[in-house]
Amino acid sequence: MNKEMINKLKNMNVNIVAVSKYHTKEEIDAVAKEGLITFGENRVQKYDPKYKWHIIGHLQTNKVKYIIGKVEMIESLDSIKLAKEIEKQAAKHDVIQNVLVQIKISKDELKTGLPIEETDSFLKEVSTYPHIKLKGFMCVASHTDNIQLIEEEFSMMNDLYKNYKDLYQLDTLSMGMSNDYELAIKHGSNTVRIGSAIFGARN
Repeated sequence: MNKEMINKLKNMNVNIVAVSKYHTKEEIDAVAKEGLITFGENRVQKYDPKYKWHIIGHLQTNKVKYIIGKVEMIESLDSIKLAKEIEKQAAKHDVIQNVLVQIKISKDELKTGLPIEETDSFLKEVSTYPHIKLKGFMCVASHTDNIQLIEEEFSMMNDLYKNYKDLYQLDTLSMGMSNDYELAIKHGSNTVRIGSAIFGARN
């Protein structure tokens, strides 16, 4: 665990999601003692109601029933099929589920997300679902040494966020990870997802 990094992040005036999916519950508890209490997971095996949990990474529809009512935010909504399942399960639990729409900003074939050109029709539909609350956007930039490309992607996301922010009362732009969070913040990110820079290398 990198206490110096945690203190640096806490002074940056952004929301920090500590990406704990490759780390143990004991490591999560240690980071929480340093003042970070929002954790990013792709499952809820380590669920503890003391902390806030964000689902990051591709979410399969058959896993939705296990997380509704436990997670503060689903950061990876990327299809109408998934939205319908979140709506169905949230209705069953009588909760309103906060979501971020994951936009595919990178040309990388392995990256998931909603194609950016479908944003308008997607938001129009999902905004009618009574048990889903649209909070904003998430993206994963290209994994590259090309700083200019990363900045272009983050800038495009910031423009997208500004376009829809007032219309849908959005408040979250989640972009930036351990290797590019400073560039993301420069381009308007208010939520960063930091794993290895906080926890150290993956187990």
